[in-house]
Amino acid sequence: MLTALYPGRFDPVTNGHVDIALRAASLFEHVVIAVYDLSPKSSLFTTEERVGMFREAVKHLKNVEVTSFTGLVVDFARMQKA
Repeated sequence: MLTALYPGRFDPVTNGHVDIALRAASLFEHVVIAVYDLSPKSSLFTTEERVGMFREAVKHLKNVEVTSFTGLVVDFARMQKA
């Protein structure tokens, strides 16, 4: 299975972010949207709120998963086999 990783802060989630996720979902078998876990002091929304907003925006896409991560993107990509 070919997996794509779409990492970002997504603070806040915008229509542009959702559009990229929609396009990726049509090109790849599985898409992982990776919301970076930021300190509450350095972000407008908490990580849980940002993950929730993105999940709600893409809930109709069966091949899209939204999760949070910390550390390096390359390490998270390896964990996801993306």
